[in-house]
Amino acid sequence: MRNWLLPEYIEDILPADALRIEQLRRRLLDLYHVHGYQLVMPPMLEYMQSLMTGTGHDMELQTFQVVDQLSGRLMGLRADITPQVARIDAHLLNREGVTRLCYAGSVLHTVPSSYTGTREPLQIGAELYGHTGLESDIEIQRLMLQSLSLAGVKDIHLDLGHVAIFRSLVVRGGVSEELESELFKALQSKDIPTIRELSASLETETQKALLLLPELYGGLEVLAKASKCLPAYPEITQAIADLNAIAQQLQGVVDPCFDLAELRGYHYHSGVVFAAYSKGWANAIALGGRYDEVGKSFGRARPATGFSMDLRQILSLMLPPPVPAGILAPHLQDDVLQSTIDALRSKGEIVVVDLPGHESSQSELNCDRALKWVNNGWVVEQI
Repeated sequence: MRNWLLPEYIEDILPADALRIEQLRRRLLDLYHVHGYQLVMPPMLEYMQSLMTGTGHDMELQTFQVVDQLSGRLMGLRADITPQVARIDAHLLNREGVTRLCYAGSVLHTVPSSYTGTREPLQIGAELYGHTGLESDIEIQRLMLQSLSLAGVKDIHLDLGHVAIFRSLVVRGGVSEELESELFKALQSKDIPTIRELSASLETETQKALLLLPELYGGLEVLAKASKCLPAYPEITQAIADLNAIAQQLQGVVDPCFDLAELRGYHYHSGVVFAAYSKGWANAIALGGRYDEVGKSFGRARPATGFSMDLRQILSLMLPPPVPAGILAPHLQDDVLQSTIDALRSKGEIVVVDLPGHESSQSELNCDRALKWVNNGWVVEQI
């Protein structure tokens, strides 16, 4: 057995990509910092009861579980950082006003989200607590779009939805919990024949509305059609008004599309949901939405909205920049040489000291210049 092999969908990040990911992480956290988002670092491991609070059954299936040798309780390796941040807001910070938090760290999934995905995403995101209005949803969406732009992602496409539309249909239509789950699955795949079969026993108005949802995808005309054709329940009317208002606020930033059958995180989110896509990439590259119920699950109701994305995935969308070359320096006990090296490094230059007794090729060291003694001083020359 080859003991250097890693599990499926788990891989090392090698120097060139590791540097790019770290540089992007720093730039994004700096962006969140100047917008007032404070960095938190939740633990990788928590009790399952805490990790699963308010997240639904799907997250439990994605979570690696272990037994704590100290307490005997079941623990989990986090599959999502957002619930942890909600716990920090609800129980540790315990603030009354608006709180803005951000984070960056690894999460672990029992199975990858796609055939080309990883089971160890590097999740980064921002969350805003304590505000119920659309202003906070729009702030988070703008920050997500800025993040993608900062990462150099081109042709960003934004999809918007609202879970209250489907939720109001099943509640007012008297749909059982089991049937709701089946309809949810069919809507995610836009399987109209299955939706028709599942909804056959429901009232005609409810069935027509459910069958219409997969077709409600597109520009602002979708909202006009939804307003005209869906039942005039207060929740649906308000959801459509919210989506219209967001579209107006994002004019000039992005032209959003609307997908009223999009229910990603349905058991987790409570209002507007959104996803960013990029040309040539099938899966969403950033996800977010409102999740007011999670704080309530922790015993302290706090409205919340946020987004997250995977730095590994974002890296695959970026054109690789040229790898910066360094300066090769000899290994000598020379104070002047050391001062020269320190000065170069303080300016951001990479200086690699060529250790004695271990010859390395210039390609391995990635140096295109060298420090040489010329005219009583150390100078940088091209190799």
